[in-house]
Amino acid sequence: MSSRQQAYFRRKLIEWKDAILLESRGTLSLLQHDSLREADLNDRASSETDWSIELRTRDRQRKLISKIDAAIRRLDEGEYGYCEVTGEPISLGRLEARPIATMTVEAQERHERHERVSRED
Repeated sequence: MSSRQQAYFRRKLIEWKDAILLESRGTLSLLQHDSLREADLNDRASSETDWSIELRTRDRQRKLISKIDAAIRRLDEGEYGYCEVTGEPISLGRLEARPIATMTVEAQERHERHERVSRED
C-alpha cells in the first residue's frame, strides 16, 4: 500500500471516529438535559424505550471506536491492509467499504463458515 493510500485511510478512519464521538457527545448532552418527566405512563415508557435503543447504539459505536483505533495502530505499524489470517493484501475495494477490515473476503467467509459449523455442534 502506497503512502498516499495509507494517508487516505488514516484520514478516513480519523474522520469516522470524530463523527462518532461528536454524535455521542450530542446524545450525552440530551441525556443530561432532557430528563424523563412525562406524566403519562405510556409516554414515559416510550421515551425509556427510545433511550434504551440509543444507549445500545452508543455501546456498539464505542466498540467500533476501539476497532478504528486498532486499524490506526495497524497503519502505524505497517500492518494495515494485510489479512491477519493469510498475510495477503486486503483489496482496496474491501478497505474502502470497511476500513476496519482485518481479513480478506475469502478468509472472512471461511471464518464465518467455521463459526456457523461450530454453532451447529
